[in-house]
Amino acid sequence: MRRIVVVGASAAGLAAVETLRREGYDGTLTLVGDEPWTPYDRPPLSKQLLAAEWEPDRLALRTPDDLAGLGLDLRLGVAATGLELADRTVTLADGSDVPYDGLIVATGVRPRRLPGEGAHVLRTLDDALMLRERLTPGRRLVVVGAGFLGAEAAAVAWRLGAHVTLLEPAPVPLAHAVGTEVGQVLSRAHVDRGVDLRCGVTVIEVTEDGVRLADGEVIDADEVLVAVGSLPNTEWLDGSGLAVGDGVVCDEFCEAARNVYAAGDVARWYNPLFGTSMRIEHRTHAAEQGMAAARNLLHPKARKPFAPVPYFWSDQYDMKIQAYGFLRGHDEVAVVDGDLAERRFVAVYRTGDRVSGALAVGMPPKAIRLWRQAIAAGAAWSESVRTEVPATGA
Repeated sequence: MRRIVVVGASAAGLAAVETLRREGYDGTLTLVGDEPWTPYDRPPLSKQLLAAEWEPDRLALRTPDDLAGLGLDLRLGVAATGLELADRTVTLADGSDVPYDGLIVATGVRPRRLPGEGAHVLRTLDDALMLRERLTPGRRLVVVGAGFLGAEAAAVAWRLGAHVTLLEPAPVPLAHAVGTEVGQVLSRAHVDRGVDLRCGVTVIEVTEDGVRLADGEVIDADEVLVAVGSLPNTEWLDGSGLAVGDGVVCDEFCEAARNVYAAGDVARWYNPLFGTSMRIEHRTHAAEQGMAAARNLLHPKARKPFAPVPYFWSDQYDMKIQAYGFLRGHDEVAVVDGDLAERRFVAVYRTGDRVSGALAVGMPPKAIRLWRQAIAAGAAWSESVRTEVPATGA
């Protein structure tokens, strides 16, 4: 294997090329990225960068010297447009074909959009800088979508002095992921600060004056941020023969086809720890999966299933939220430490008869770390959670 191509120059792609070099690969290593920037960190886009606490140069994941030391064939500012499995070539937007013996797909996701023009999204450095420039005190911002990204941006905008309206189609934001009661607790953090949170409303389009709801009401805004989820970047794989279904479909080794692997937000792989396929859009996960895919590609006779306990965090106002595991589709939630009303607690999640997730707000890391171990061990709920602890349904 003398030529390896990694498509996607963010956290997963960077982790992959670094792991390949660290594991002794000394062949041609091409890293393709559709943005002109060298790999940078995305979580601060909706936090420190949007708040103008950081400037763009602080987001760089590696220095120019670090990247030079990897000896990469670096192709930035050019997207991949096609894959030919039989010929083992990747076609780029500049018309060039890049041959490979091994390929790692790490093309990430892009924001979903709504009909109409003029709305902001928040995925790239340019997106964040454009929105930051417009968030001056007194501006009216409508955020469509009260998931973690929308909630983080709303919290920053409020702190910057903007008048924020947060719109969410579900009755309780994030309930599908964290449960109704926990979702209500996180939502109250916005309401307590004067954010106009409206749930159970559907936005059908962005207008010149703001947004239009399904019932015809127009909510006026100076700026609109759409944060209604993401779509995996797989269009360039159309006709390639790779299985695509809400991401690049992979096995437990992250392999999508012979010597073709996927990692990061774009990868839908079978996680044997939870016995299901999943696609995870978290920063820590992207790096871990990039490393795993690289090792399995490079050492096919020593491959290991990728079976992580996913982790994510979110900063909103004075709340530090941390979570481990796979919370979606849970059957039950129990608060095992702290108090929901004080927004300082640990909640654990049951799927079937096992501990499948844990979420902490305002707690020290050690408070949730033991639950990570329980999730990794596939611990039985009945043996891990005291029956006298008040529990709630999903």
